[in-house]
Amino acid sequence: MPMNLIHRKICSSEKWANTVEERLTPWLSRRDLGDDVLEIGPGFGATTKVLLGLVPKLTVLEIDPASSELLRVQYGDRAEVVEGSGAEMPFEDGRFSAVTSFTMLHHVPTADLQDAIFAEAARVLRPGGTYCGFDGQLNLRFRLLHIGDTMNVVDAGTLSARLEKAGFEQVDVELRPKELVTFSAVKPG
Repeated sequence: MPMNLIHRKICSSEKWANTVEERLTPWLSRRDLGDDVLEIGPGFGATTKVLLGLVPKLTVLEIDPASSELLRVQYGDRAEVVEGSGAEMPFEDGRFSAVTSFTMLHHVPTADLQDAIFAEAARVLRPGGTYCGFDGQLNLRFRLLHIGDTMNVVDAGTLSARLEKAGFEQVDVELRPKELVTFSAVKPG
């Protein structure tokens, strides 16, 4: 989904990649993602780089053609890079042990499309598989960074119910005020 020039520069920077690695690695190391993981919407690949160090097999699904090509160049020898939409995933039912999405849901233009992503994540997960991730929350800095971008912030207050409606159980949503909402949910076994 569209990103302004400043946002693109920040998200493609080494500083951002280092910040992501520093914050994401401890959070992910507390989760069992299994042997075949899907990342939805990796963008420039900062989160992909972290996942590659933690999981045995990684597939990334990216809607933006330019980002897909960049990911193929950077990580195509270690991850399967697929161009497509998280709302209509080109994968068979029950393929993945875990599905992740990090700081991308707010770039999905409508709540209905976000809900389609949740439903598709449930569909492509194995029974007992985990869907987890986090996304930004609205504050002045976040709003300024997204001027001219698609920005549809996930409502942390309704996220649990939305994930349950998509077919998940054991839903855990944590709001870090004015920063992030983190979530994890399990596909019933």
